[in-house]
Amino acid sequence: IYCVENSKKQIAISFDAAWGADDTDELIKILGEYKVKATFFVVGAWVDKYPEEVKRLADAGHRIENHSNSHPHMTKISTEKMVEELRACNEKIASITGRKPILFRPPYGDYNNAVIETVESQDMYTIQWSVDSLDWQDSATAQSIINNVTSKVSDGSIILCHNDAEYTPDALPTILKTLQDEGYEFVLIEDLIYKENYTLDHTGKQIPCEN
Repeated sequence: IYCVENSKKQIAISFDAAWGADDTDELIKILGEYKVKATFFVVGAWVDKYPEEVKRLADAGHRIENHSNSHPHMTKISTEKMVEELRACNEKIASITGRKPILFRPPYGDYNNAVIETVESQDMYTIQWSVDSLDWQDSATAQSIINNVTSKVSDGSIILCHNDAEYTPDALPTILKTLQDEGYEFVLIEDLIYKENYTLDHTGKQIPCEN
């Protein structure tokens, strides 16, 4: 799922967390100021290293979801190993938040049919993104991140950021304010997507089926 066909002006912002955690408190503070709830896709190894950050994010009302246990290319491992990656990460998150993740974002955005089917077998949804902030690039600046996001958002967009990218905290207030001023409402990805009665088009957009 890359984005959603939505008649409401709703969008979701997500952060992938695999490496550092220096900006956690600042991101919580900024998101709190704009009353935005975000979805954080975390790697199991990151949970091991930063359990207190996971708890702070969850306590602040953000959703903690699965980004694999060790950040492998999921397309290059066996089905058994995929299941292991999903379950190990889910258990680590649930032990801190009390809630089992229902969303999975493949590391590197790398997936194939086997990955999708394995994720579905665990009663989870595979989530990509339709708007990439490119905050992870060496050439990124606060302004480039702002431009990348605000120029590409539309109803039902899922935005990709990273929790530890250098300029994301500088860019975030302007992104949130600009999009809220344009009438967009930020929601959790799990509240944006359809859980049933939908099809996916060739771009990965979820389209609800007419009843």
